[in-house]
Amino acid sequence: MSSAPSIVSLQNVGLRYGTGREVLRDVNLELQAGSFQFLTGPSGAGKTSLLRLLFLTKQPTRGLISMFGRDMATLPHRELPKIRRKIGVVFQDFRLLDHLTTFENIALPLRVAGQKSKDYRDNVLELLNWVGLADYADAFPPVLSGGEKQRVAIARAVITQPDLLLADEPTGNVDPAMAQRLLRLFAELNKFGTTIVIATHDTNLIARSKGPVLVLDDGRLEFG
Repeated sequence: MSSAPSIVSLQNVGLRYGTGREVLRDVNLELQAGSFQFLTGPSGAGKTSLLRLLFLTKQPTRGLISMFGRDMATLPHRELPKIRRKIGVVFQDFRLLDHLTTFENIALPLRVAGQKSKDYRDNVLELLNWVGLADYADAFPPVLSGGEKQRVAIARAVITQPDLLLADEPTGNVDPAMAQRLLRLFAELNKFGTTIVIATHDTNLIARSKGPVLVLDDGRLEFG
């Protein structure tokens, strides 16, 4: 068993929206630093809800969540942005800014962190080339296809080499060859210490990677 420290801990976590039934029930999860996990399960099983908890955009209805050694229930609100900066996220709806170019969207987390263009330009261009968008650096999101937007969103999420990367169906809009290329990108990031959770329906992708699998079924988490 790995001796790496746990950076995420969920204990008996439940989540419901409004007065409806719980979409997550009694979830217990430990994510060790540097681990690589796939999260799968049928539609409506709660995968996106679990990622929202991990990105701290939702609070659990019950149970305890700690991240990076901090109890999220007692974390002062002013410290929440500091925790979120440790996390990269690939959303299903991309969430790109239409008034920024592809280059600017990818570089945005670095700008927010206070870095100057001359310090990150080469890194952004290298990443653009990796995701096959070197010719689209000056293009704006409205002219990009769904697959191209997906790749921009992935590049933006990994540009800071976050401590934790959460990806919701990151290969859902790309062809199999690009899916494998993106998986190699995630694997390289993981080698440098990033903990990765990829939510996906792509069973072929999971099978080829041979990584650990978390399975959500009707709000309950199992280990495949």
